[in-house]
Amino acid sequence: MKDTRAALRYAKAILNLSKDSKQESKVYGDMILIAKTIAENKDLDVMLHSPIIKTDDKRKVLNSLFEGKVNSITLGLFHLLEDNKRMDMLEVVAKKYTIIYDHLKHIEVAKVTTAVPLTDAIEKQVMAKVVELTGNQATLENSVNPNILGGFILRVGDVQYDASISNYLNELRKEFDHSDFIPKI
Repeated sequence: MKDTRAALRYAKAILNLSKDSKQESKVYGDMILIAKTIAENKDLDVMLHSPIIKTDDKRKVLNSLFEGKVNSITLGLFHLLEDNKRMDMLEVVAKKYTIIYDHLKHIEVAKVTTAVPLTDAIEKQVMAKVVELTGNQATLENSVNPNILGGFILRVGDVQYDASISNYLNELRKEFDHSDFIPKI
C-alpha cells in the first residue's frame, strides 16, 4: 500500500502524543470511527483523495463531520495532515494507529467466521474461547460464510479453532473412509 511507512510514522506520533496526555484509548475509539466512516462512505474517500479539492476544504469537511465526536488530538491530526498535504492518508493512519495500539495493549484481533451474523450471546462465548486459547483479550472481526453450516471458526494469530459443523462432517467422512471396518456377513 502506498505511503504506509509515512502513515505508520504519523500513527506512532499520534499514539505518543495521546499517551503523554493519557488519552490513547479515546483516540483509539476516534481512529476506529474515522476508519469505519471513510470505509463506509465512498464520497468521503473520493474527496480525501481528490487533487482538485483544496486541503483546507478537506479539513473543514472533516472538522464538521467529526467535531464533537472526536478528541482534540484527533482534530490536531487533521491540521497536521493538512499542513503536510497528506489528507489522503487519513484512513491508513487511523488503521495503523489501531494496529500499534492493539500491539501496545496486548489486544489481539480474533477473526470469527460464522454461518450467520454473531449475536451478543455467541459473541460472549467466542470471547471466552479467545481468552481460554490465548490468555489475552481480543477485538472480534466477524465474517459470514453459510458454507460452514453452523458453529464457528476462530482464528487468533497463529491459532485456529474450528468448531464448525462442516468440519465435524469432514472429520466423520475421513473416519469412515479410512476405517478398517469389516462388516460381518
